[in-house]
Amino acid sequence: MTSREALQTQLERGIATLGTALPEGAVARLLDYRELLERWNSAYNLTAVRNADEMVSRHLLDSLAIVPFVEGATLADLGTGPGLPGIPLAIAEPAREVLMVDSNGKKVRFLREAIRSLKLGNGRALQSRVEDVEGTFDCITARAFASLADMLGWGGHLLAPGGVWLAMKGKHPAEELDGVPAGFTVEGIHVLTVPGVEGERHLVVIRRA
Repeated sequence: MTSREALQTQLERGIATLGTALPEGAVARLLDYRELLERWNSAYNLTAVRNADEMVSRHLLDSLAIVPFVEGATLADLGTGPGLPGIPLAIAEPAREVLMVDSNGKKVRFLREAIRSLKLGNGRALQSRVEDVEGTFDCITARAFASLADMLGWGGHLLAPGGVWLAMKGKHPAEELDGVPAGFTVEGIHVLTVPGVEGERHLVVIRRA
C-alpha cells in the first residue's frame, strides 16, 4: 500500500515534468479523487487499473498531459468512464465548465458522487449516448473510445464552429486520418510523454471549420 505522501510526491514530480501549472489545492483534490476511485472500484469495477502508483501515472498524469491543448470556456468529455480526463481537467481549470458523458449508469453514479465530494462546482455528469447529447462545446475530449471517424460521426455535432476536438490515442492513428469527415481538419498529432507511463501516447488535435 503506497502512502498518500508517496503518491503526492509522485504526482507533484509528474506535474513538474509535464510543466503544467495547477491552481492551489489541486494536488490534494486529485489525490482525493484517486482515493474515491479506488474505494468505489472494489465494488463497481470502474477501471482495470488497481495499483495506486499506476492510477497516478495512467489516470491523473495522463489526463493532465493534455492541459496545454485544452481551450475555450466549455468542455465535454465523451465516454468519460470514471471521469478521465474530465475530472482532472475540471480540477486543473475551475473556470471552465466540464460536462462528462457516459452511457454506463454505475460510472455516472460514481461521477456524481465525485463531483459532490470534491466540490467541483464546474463539473456535471450526464448519463447518455454520445449521439443524444445536446448543445455545443468549445472543446471536446475523448480517450480512445472509438476510431476518429466514429468519434466525429457520433459527436461532431457537439463541437462549436472553430472548436477543438482532442482525441487521446495510444499508437499513432495514421490509418484513421482518411476517415476524418468533411468540416473537420486535423491540426496536429502530438506525441505525449507521460511520466511513469510506458508505451506510445498520442494526442490528435482536430479543428471544426
